[in-house]
Order: sequence, then structure tokens, then C-alpha cells
Amino acid sequence: MGGALSGLRVLDLTSVLMGPFATQLMADMGADVVKIESPAGDTVRGIGPMRHAGMGSIFLHVNRNKRSLVLDLKKPEGLQAFFKLVETADVVVYNIRPQAMQRLGIDYERLKAINPRIIYAGLYGYSEKGPYAGKPAYDDLIQGAAAVPSLMSRASGGEPRYVPLTLADRTVGLMASNAILAAVIARQQTGVGQAVEVPMFETMAQYVLGEHMAGASFEPALGEPGYPRLLVKERRPYPTLDGHLCVLIYTDRHWEKFLDLIGQGHLFTQDPRFVSIGARTRHINDLYRMVAQAMATQTTEVWMARLNEADIPCMPMHNIDSLLQDPHLLAVGMLQEVDHPSEGRVHEIGVPVSFSGTPGLPVQKPAPRLGQHSAEVLREAGMSEEAVQALLAMGPSVL
Repeated sequence: MGGALSGLRVLDLTSVLMGPFATQLMADMGADVVKIESPAGDTVRGIGPMRHAGMGSIFLHVNRNKRSLVLDLKKPEGLQAFFKLVETADVVVYNIRPQAMQRLGIDYERLKAINPRIIYAGLYGYSEKGPYAGKPAYDDLIQGAAAVPSLMSRASGGEPRYVPLTLADRTVGLMASNAILAAVIARQQTGVGQAVEVPMFETMAQYVLGEHMAGASFEPALGEPGYPRLLVKERRPYPTLDGHLCVLIYTDRHWEKFLDLIGQGHLFTQDPRFVSIGARTRHINDLYRMVAQAMATQTTEVWMARLNEADIPCMPMHNIDSLLQDPHLLAVGMLQEVDHPSEGRVHEIGVPVSFSGTPGLPVQKPAPRLGQHSAEVLREAGMSEEAVQALLAMGPSVL
């Protein structure tokens, strides 16, 4: 049996990371994702270490289980081929500004006229309903606009900094895949598709404000914005005698057991800071400092053993090198060595979700070379061999 999304055809016009991550999530669950690239290819093909041009490491990790088709949508022949593909597609996904889609002649109204069942999903910076409509947007800009660097500064006491991940791109990619599949379900009931807007700024604002509005949730405000536990300086991996350890002491039971471990069990009933989760939150920096002082007295291994025995949540602090050797990830197949047909031996990141009845694709198609499937996809669309060859002559392809 194929994956849960087997039979769903997605035309992927996205590039770089946000859109490709969203479409890879669907591809991993069995959707037939056709990545439509310009003759120059996705920009991210050129980022990171690579063995061959156009096959950079980041590209490999967000484009597996897809097929690559080269079309120049600025030329009439490429545009007509795209329209032919739309006839039998379920979803079109793009992450350029809507104005650019209109200039290309592939706006929603045009595609809906070809296929009323099409789901037309736009991933871009800001909703078209507000004053920021049409502004360019990148991950760093959206992190800043959504107050992430400001929160980083409040927590660390240092300069504002971006999270060293493409946090907005991946968060919005997750939101987009969820929204697209909701539209697929709605189409089962209505018989028609719809346009779906997934703006980056609004998505990240929801993400941040849901935790940090705090007292500003009320009118008049009941206090300052900001979730104290996430913003105190002592919320960090704790230094031990030989490294660092991540510990989260959260519930009443956790604190009671931890205080027993450090010989301070009486504090749980006698110190008003421990009387409730609300009291602990108000004094959380002091309590985390107490934890830090305790952690510094033993090795990581000793504390891991003691905390695990007390059922207090803890994990080692990995770096990227040690994460790649994590025994749990290796045991569940999240990290595997595979043979890529053009790139040789590579480390593949597995699919984290699993299904009992529709197991999905255990990475059956490695990330494609530019235009690798052009002829195959065009022939499937019912185009004549003459037309296929003419299109192939217009841009890079691998037959």
C-alpha cells in the first residue's frame, strides 16, 4: 500500500526552504510532488557542501521523494505545458509574491478556469489583506518582526540575535502542509478547490504571542507581556563537572523528588516558593539557579542516573556531531546511510512520523537532479513526443 497521501498530485513551484519543506512533508506521506524549476534551478541547489554542481546538502534534505521538471514559465511553451499539468493536478504551491504569479499569468482565477478542483496555496511574507502586502520577506526578517530576537535578548541579557535555524521557514512550512491538507478534505465535501493563503508574519506572530502575551491578554492588562519561565537567564543547559545537562523540573512531583535528591526535601512543604506552579513561576529564576548549583557538583553521567531513577525529565546536551550518533535516532532509523544515484554515499534524514495502515515512503526517491524527470512528467501529461523534445531543448534536463 502507498502512503497516506498516495494519489495526490502536487505541482510545486516553490524554492529555497519554506515551500520545499512543506511539499516534502506531503511527498514523504506518498503525494506525487512534481518540483517545477526554472532552467537555472532552485537557488538552494547551490548552498552548502556538494559533490556535483546543483546538489548542495540543504537541497538534498528538503527535496527527497519529489520529481524535478524544468519549465520556463516566462515562455509561452513552458506556460502551456504548465496549464496541461494543472488539468489533472490537485494542488499548486508557490512561495513568490502573488503579484509575480499574476504577471506570469498563473493566478488563481486563471488556474481555476482550467481545473475547478485545484487547490492554490500561496506561502509568502504577509497577508494580502494588510498594509504589508507585497513586501519581500525572508526568515531573518520574519523572526525580527515576530519579536524573536527581542525575546532572545531578554532571556540572555545580551544583544538581540536570530535563532540559528530557519525557524520561520520551517514553522510556516508545517502550517502550510496542514492548511493544504485541510483544503483537500474540504474539497471532498464540496467538490471544488480554493485558494489558500499562508502568510509568514501572521503565522509566527500567532506562534510567539500564544506564549508571550501573558498579562497583555487582558484589557486592561494584568501585567507585562512575556512568559517568565522561558525568559529567565537561568533557563539553560546546566554545567556539570564534565559537560552540560538539560533538566526540566516542572510538576509538583518533580520538585519534591529533586529536593529530596539534594537533601533539601523540607523546602517543598516549608518554602512558599514551592507551594504551587504559579508560585514557582514567579520565582523561577531563583529555583533554576538552585538547580544549576546542584548540577555543578556531579558529572553528567551521575546526574543522568540519579534523575532517571527519580523519573525527573533530563537529556544530554548534544552538539551536531553527537546528535548524528544518538543511539535512539539510529535505532529508529532516523539517520541512515544510503546510495544516491548521482551523489554517492550520503546520510539521509528519515521520516519522523509513522502510520500503522499506510506506512508511507521510506525515502524511495532521493533528491532529484535538475530536470531529471522532465520527459517522464511531460509524457504522463499526454504531450506529444515532438512537444516534449521541444521543451527539453529549452532548458537543462537529465533523461
